Amino acid sequence: MGRLQSSIVGWMLWCAGCGDPANPVPAAPPSSSAAAKGSDVAGGTAGPTEATLDAAATLTFENEGKLVRAVSLGELMKGIPEETFTAYDAYYKREKTFRAWPLSVVVRKGFEGVSVPLPAQEYVLRAKDGYTVPLRGNKVFESGAYIAFADAQVPGWEPIGPQRANPGPFYVVWRGADQQDLETHPRPWQLATIGIARFDDLFPHTVPSGEAAGSAAWRGFAIFKESCIHCHAVNREGGRVGPELNVPQSIVEYWPAAQIKAYVRDPMTFRYGNMPAHPSLTDTDLDGVVAYFSAMKTRKHDPAKKSADRAPEKKP
Repeated sequence: MGRLQSSIVGWMLWCAGCGDPANPVPAAPPSSSAAAKGSDVAGGTAGPTEATLDAAATLTFENEGKLVRAVSLGELMKGIPEETFTAYDAYYKREKTFRAWPLSVVVRKGFEGVSVPLPAQEYVLRAKDGYTVPLRGNKVFESGAYIAFADAQVPGWEPIGPQRANPGPFYVVWRGADQQDLETHPRPWQLATIGIARFDDLFPHTVPSGEAAGSAAWRGFAIFKESCIHCHAVNREGGRVGPELNVPQSIVEYWPAAQIKAYVRDPMTFRYGNMPAHPSLTDTDLDGVVAYFSAMKTRKHDPAKKSADRAPEKKP
C-alpha cells in the first residue's frame, strides 16, 4: 500500500508487518472515546468530510474466489451506522480520530445471504497493491476491529507511511490498547477485497508438505503464515508487495543462514529502511524460519516458468 522500499535488499527479508509496516509500534494507550465529531449519524447530517469522500469507491466480497458482491462506500454509509472515535494508530504513531464501521458488521453486510457461519471462516484481506492479510474469523469478528472510511481530522485523509500514501477509501484500524501490534493486528489500507478462503486452499504451495509434524520447518511456516505472507510470496503465492522468497531461487540459496537471522532480528544494523526489528523472535523461532525456507527450496512451484516452458518456439 504504497509500501515499496527504496532497495530490493530490504525487501528480501521484510517478514513481519511489512506493508509499509513501518516499524512495529509498542502498545500505546488509545482513547476509547466514542463521541461523534462532525457527524450526526442518527439524523443523517453530513459531516465536514463528506465532500472529500468517494461514494462510488467499492469494497469487493468473494467466497472461495467467486464474487459475492461489490458494495460502494455510499451504500455502506446508508446501510451501516457509523461510529466516530479516537484511538492510537500504530502507523501515525499518535491518536487519530476516524469515522468507521465495525469490521464484523461490514463482513456480515458483504456476505449477506452466504449460508455459512461467518465467524468460523478463514478470510483474506487484500489491498489495492496486493498486500495480503490472512485472518481467522475470530480475529475478523474481534471487538475493536474497524474499517475506517474517513479521517475525521483531515479532509481527504492525512497521508500515511514513508510513501505518504492516502489510506482511503477503506483502512482497517484497531481500537483497543492491546491491539496495537502490527504483527498480531495488521492494518491494511486501501483495502479492496475481503474474501472467504481457507489458507491451505488459497496458498497450497506455501505449505511444507511432507515435513515431520512439529519440526522446525513447520514452526517456521507458522511464523511465515502469521507475519511474512502479508507482503511476500513463496512459490508465487502470497503477498505481492515484497519479493518472492522461493523461486526462481530460495533466499537461503543466496543469503547465508546466519545473515538471514541477524537481518530479521535487527535490520537497522545492516541498512536503514522500513523493515522493523523483531526482538521478540527467539533463536528457535529464527531457526524455524530458515528451516522453512530450506524445506521449501526443494518444493519449488513456478507457474510462470512452466508457462514459458510450454510456450511454442517462434519460427524464424
